Parts: sequence; C-alpha cells; structure tokens
Amino acid sequence: MRSLLSLLCLTLLASAATAEPSASLDGPTAGWRYSGLLDRTENPRVAYPTPPIDRGAQRNRSMIEGKLQGLEGVRQPQRLVVNGNPLPLYTDAEGRFARPYNFGAGSNSVELVSADGQSLKRVQFYEANTLKTPARVRVALGWDDPKAELDLHVITPDGQHAFWASPVMSNGGGLDVDSVDGPGPEMFTMTAPLHGTYLVYVNYWGNLSSQGYNFQAGSNQNEVITAQISLVFNENTPNEKRETFVVPLRGIGDLQLIKSFNY
Repeated sequence: MRSLLSLLCLTLLASAATAEPSASLDGPTAGWRYSGLLDRTENPRVAYPTPPIDRGAQRNRSMIEGKLQGLEGVRQPQRLVVNGNPLPLYTDAEGRFARPYNFGAGSNSVELVSADGQSLKRVQFYEANTLKTPARVRVALGWDDPKAELDLHVITPDGQHAFWASPVMSNGGGLDVDSVDGPGPEMFTMTAPLHGTYLVYVNYWGNLSSQGYNFQAGSNQNEVITAQISLVFNENTPNEKRETFVVPLRGIGDLQLIKSFNY
C-alpha cells in the first residue's frame, strides 16, 4: 500500500513538473471595458512592481489583466503583443500582471507569448465604439529591465515636445500611456497627425528599486538594456504600416534619436 502511495505521489509530482505553461486573460469576450487607472478600490490592480501611475494625455485606456501559469523558474520577461506591438511583460510572484493600453475602434488583438516564443493565449475582439478613433501615428516603447526607467520623447512638426513632464500637446497628440512602474509600455499617439517631420527619442532616465527612483549606476538588473520601439501608421486599418527598432542602452542619461520621419 505504501509503495502504491509513493508511486502515486511521484507521478503527481512529475506531472506538475511537466505541466504545460498556460495563460488567462481577464475581461469580457467583447473586450476590456474602461475603468480609470486612478480608481481606488479595495482590490487594487496588480502590475509589476506597483500599479500604474496615470500621467497620460488620454483617459479611455483599458487594463489588460491576466495570469501566467506553469512558468515558475522560467526566465522573464514574457511578451504581451497588442495589435502586433510586442512589449516585455513581467509578472508578480504569482504570475499576475496588469498593463494599460489605449485601444482604437475596429479589430484589436491581445496575445501572450512565452520568453521562448510559444503562444500561450490570443484574443481577438472588435471595438465598436466609433468615438475611439484609431491612432494614425502610434509610437510604443518597451524594455527588458524592470529596475530601469526609460522615457519616450517625441517632437512634432510644430516644435511641441511630448515627454513625461509635458505629456499633453495642444495639437491633439501626447503620451497616452506613460509607464513609471517598470518595463513600460510608454506610448505616443496622434489621431489627426500634422504634416511634417517628427523626431522620436528614448532616454535612459534612471533606475527603480523598492525605495523609489535612484541614479546609481549598476542598480538596474541588466548590464545592457534592450529597448524595443514600434512605429505604427494607421493602426487597425487596411493601410497599416509598422517599423520596429531594437536599441541598446547602457548608462543613465543615454539619449538616442530612434527615428526621424515625415508624415
């Protein structure tokens, strides 16, 4: 009898050890409903490492929330791919995450991908709210170091400069997600872009610890931070075009011009 119980325990342990990774996404099948990032409830949303701080220009963001399972001990980050924009995704100790995104009208997709490239979960939904105009220009920034703070800077043709201290522009553009809690995302969006030249920069601003921000070299996680910037034109339309740039950042204060483009 003891031998049978021992065999059963070993079988259960082996099965747990070889469990396939899985993912769940919380939200109705029709998509995520708006609930403000500044909402203070008894059950705060979980992000990495703290809930997002809202400093953006637009207020119709949705939270993409979920949980990854079977990836204990596996290297992070995983990837959150939203409308084709890949963003590094970190979780808390229980595998939970929450990330903000500003969905436009039309067809949208959310996919969770493991660090080794395995698709764990994919949801496609249609946003019928025509007041949510698709982004004609979107710049999405993510990076692979949860202890570093990178900032997105965009200069528009009329000379206005969108960045963390001045996220809202009078020309209708601005940062609609300015993440200050780890590896992004940070996003710039314009629904009615001006014609002319745009400049896109990324700045390695500082580091982040449980005690707050600091400018101490080496207090981040990776010796070289890999930033990924997606430049998307006419998102969610038949004319959508995109470019992706991967940029290394090594020292606090690094400021790199990622792209100059004409619209």
